[in-house]
Amino acid sequence: MENKPRVLTQRYELGRLLGQGTFAKVYYGRSLVGNHSVAIKVIDKEKVFKVGLMDQIKREISVMRIARHPNIVQLYEVMATKSKIYFVMEYAKGGELFDKVAKGKLKEDVARKYFIQLINAVDFCHSRGVYHRDIKPENLLLDENENLKVSDFGLSALADSKHQDGLLHTTCGTPAYVAPEVINRRGYDGAKADTWSCGVVLFVLLAGYLPFHDSNLMEMYRKIGRADFRCPSWFPTEVRRLLSKILDPNPCTRISIDKIKESSWFRKGLISNKQVKAEAESKVAGASDMSTSAGSSECSGVTGDGNLVQQVKPPSLNAFDIISLSAGFDLSGLFEVDPRKRETRFACRQTAPVIISKLVDMGERLRLKVSKKEGGLLRLEGLKEGRKGVVGVDAEIFEVSRSFHLVELKKFSGDTFEYQRMLREGMRPALDDIVWVWQGEEQQQQQQLQPLVEQTQPEQEPQQ
Repeated sequence: MENKPRVLTQRYELGRLLGQGTFAKVYYGRSLVGNHSVAIKVIDKEKVFKVGLMDQIKREISVMRIARHPNIVQLYEVMATKSKIYFVMEYAKGGELFDKVAKGKLKEDVARKYFIQLINAVDFCHSRGVYHRDIKPENLLLDENENLKVSDFGLSALADSKHQDGLLHTTCGTPAYVAPEVINRRGYDGAKADTWSCGVVLFVLLAGYLPFHDSNLMEMYRKIGRADFRCPSWFPTEVRRLLSKILDPNPCTRISIDKIKESSWFRKGLISNKQVKAEAESKVAGASDMSTSAGSSECSGVTGDGNLVQQVKPPSLNAFDIISLSAGFDLSGLFEVDPRKRETRFACRQTAPVIISKLVDMGERLRLKVSKKEGGLLRLEGLKEGRKGVVGVDAEIFEVSRSFHLVELKKFSGDTFEYQRMLREGMRPALDDIVWVWQGEEQQQQQQLQPLVEQTQPEQEPQQ
């Protein structure tokens, strides 16, 4: 008699084991609702509590929630029972980049593609005050389209982890990829340390072996401290020049990510990448236009030009999401250097179609360009240049129930002060008739969200 597959909270079917560590196991999973593949990380609460790593787990969750980027593994939702915590994540079908490199060096164009995607993902993390601190091929996954996905934020740090000297002081990472200033234990800039690790990855992709390697760990550290490495004969001159600037043992003179993006070798890959991206977006847009099915939780909205009808299915929120969005557990302040937040949220008792219609109407009233973004987001952009370019805002709707939604407005471009003024003087008044409560009205919001948390709290363990 065959064992029945394990089912998690009647929503996910757990399959084969993909990998495991000291405190967690990762399984292949399948959504019973959407029938799509996922990866499910199962964490043992008791083990985590015993070694005092619960704060690290919370940090990993908060980092993955903020790090929404095409080249970062997406966290779909977090669920918890009395003994387990479950991360439901994007499934990277292509496995680890390490497996590719283990077979030998990659072609220059392929290595450049992965390096560009890695730099873009790391740059995005840094812009949110997140430092990965363990960048290596084992933590870089590939999806079914051979696109890179950064994973495993278990050792990541946030901006608030810095000491009074403005530096991080925890020594962590994988020895062969770690920056010399991390080894020295005198404090380090998380962004510059990540940049060094990216340089080591680039070397490995093109060479097929590590730039710093020795059977004696202390000797390897000495090589890292002196940046004692040699590029193979097949490395192009542009790559040699770039690597010498990335693998600079002095963090003060090490090249920045912005300068890496301006390098001639990096820019060679941008034209072809833009062409591929344009073709992909064209296919997505075509599929969206052809789609005619609409369920009860889908909504239709019209863009600012009045021609495009869109189908948007808001992602649902579980109990953890609701708690993390409530005022007492809001973690967004950890990621903003500027105390004026780039995002705001409100609760709404209207249906998704009504919210979409209202957002579009608001955009037209404020003379904003409204368009659909991949993943069901609405993008609102100003038509006039501001101090730091055009102010752009993403609007994302989260479904709690059919008649209760949370809406997040987040600035993605432009000046923060101009965005705050637009929000205060234009958006809030225009949305006033559909808003139930804005985030920040702590006492009222907590009282209203608490019954929903109690109703949606997952109770069941996976069934055998």
